[in-house]
Amino acid sequence: MPPGVAFSTIILILLVSIITVRNVSSLHFREAPKFYNSPNCPSIAPPLSAEAAADIASSICFNSEAVHVAMTLDAAYLRGSLAAVLSVLQHSSCPENIVFHFAASSVADTAVLSRTISRSFPYLQFRMYPFDVSAAAGLISTSIRAALDCPLNYARNYLADLLPACIRKVVYLDSDLVLVDDIAKLAATPLPNGAVLAAPEYCNANFTTYFTPTFWSSPSLSLTFANRKPCYFNTGVMVIDLQRWRAGDYTTKIVEWMELQKRMRIYELGSLPPFLLVFAGNIAPVDHRWNQHGLGGDNFNGLCRNLHPGPVSLLHWSGKGKPWARLDSNRPCPLDALWAPYDLLGTSYFLES
Repeated sequence: MPPGVAFSTIILILLVSIITVRNVSSLHFREAPKFYNSPNCPSIAPPLSAEAAADIASSICFNSEAVHVAMTLDAAYLRGSLAAVLSVLQHSSCPENIVFHFAASSVADTAVLSRTISRSFPYLQFRMYPFDVSAAAGLISTSIRAALDCPLNYARNYLADLLPACIRKVVYLDSDLVLVDDIAKLAATPLPNGAVLAAPEYCNANFTTYFTPTFWSSPSLSLTFANRKPCYFNTGVMVIDLQRWRAGDYTTKIVEWMELQKRMRIYELGSLPPFLLVFAGNIAPVDHRWNQHGLGGDNFNGLCRNLHPGPVSLLHWSGKGKPWARLDSNRPCPLDALWAPYDLLGTSYFLES
């Protein structure tokens, strides 16, 4: 991307951030109830020394029993993020053992975002991480939907750099989902044979459609998946071994594919294809119940969809349609009613009461 275009992109991101943060300040989110550990939960007592307790990094690294959850946080999806956090806590048997890690744009007002989280979840263990959007902005190619081009979507590529080195394993979640099961089960997913990440795979999807004819017609590029059995997986729900990620320098591998995409168009769909190029065929499996995705419809019309057959532990409104937007417009899909109980946005009636 030419320097002038990259600079213009960053300025646009900054202006949008200012406008959306002002909108956030005018919203009122309710305080969620506090959830307590069940009697059989392992203890994650804080560090013994006052000095260690005062150190934020130390306070989130002191116990291996904690479940670490990473999400992005921005004004546009804040309502969805709060609902996702509430659903995680509500269905956890050990909610006090969960630590959240929020990546937010470096040009956003993180103080406003952090204050909103603290007001809705005064007891929550969390930490904010500013993500340098300029690092990703110059690598992003336009995709089939503008929302997919937001630089914050690419923060998942840099989690191993953003989070403290003491954190070995993290569950990454998108902001447009809710859990209806204990996240500890997902976090306990084994990663055998050196696997770096785990996610539900969908091998019935036509994998070739995720890349352009230019990619498949190139003898060198099409050999990328040689000796692999690649399947589509959705990057909105992943269990990541950060130690193995760091050791294998997988952020660099993903960035190299994004740099190639700038020179020759090899895919169309935002931040997903680089993950497929690096990991497809080499990930640990996760039961499909942990990502009932596509509830937001396709990337163009956002039409209503039904659940996939089988049990459900996580509902994911990936696609164009978001449940809060459809509910506000009085045009909800039937499954949006399953998201609504986790919505913490206060109504005018609630505020007046």
